[in-house]
Amino acid sequence: MKKIVLIGSGGSGKSTLARQLGEKLKIDVLHLDSLFWKPGWVETPREEWIDTQQYLVKGETWIMDGNYGGTMGIRLNAADTIIFLDIPRIICVYRAFKRMLQYRNKTRPDMGEGCEERFNYEFFKWIWEYPKTKRPKILERLEELSKEKEVIILKAPKEVENFLEQM
Repeated sequence: MKKIVLIGSGGSGKSTLARQLGEKLKIDVLHLDSLFWKPGWVETPREEWIDTQQYLVKGETWIMDGNYGGTMGIRLNAADTIIFLDIPRIICVYRAFKRMLQYRNKTRPDMGEGCEERFNYEFFKWIWEYPKTKRPKILERLEELSKEKEVIILKAPKEVENFLEQM
């Protein structure tokens, strides 16, 4: 476990698990949200984002959390371990809502500077639809990758907790 990708729905616990793994394994954590979003929720231009991803994966060790489907292949191909947090959507929505209240009008530690937490209907809709719109293709891709990489699928908060304890 030297190059780890964490993917899953918003609110699944990617950033939290990334931080905890980083501490246990003594590996730098790269929160993709903090790299993608510029102040005021401005997206990084696509070509720049691809270049950034290609540069980051050249590192000897890393943990990256975030989805970013358009560049996910870059990270998945470079990783030796892929962790998919397949957490039920009701838990993800609850956590995202709780996080929104906790950090309202403040920037989260894993977010780009100048991107204050706010309610975003589209984000909550994305979380709710994730099991139908994103999950099937991710599981299909992970099945393919499992022949050459370690793929870990965690389906409940207790499984995440047990995984960390076993590290």
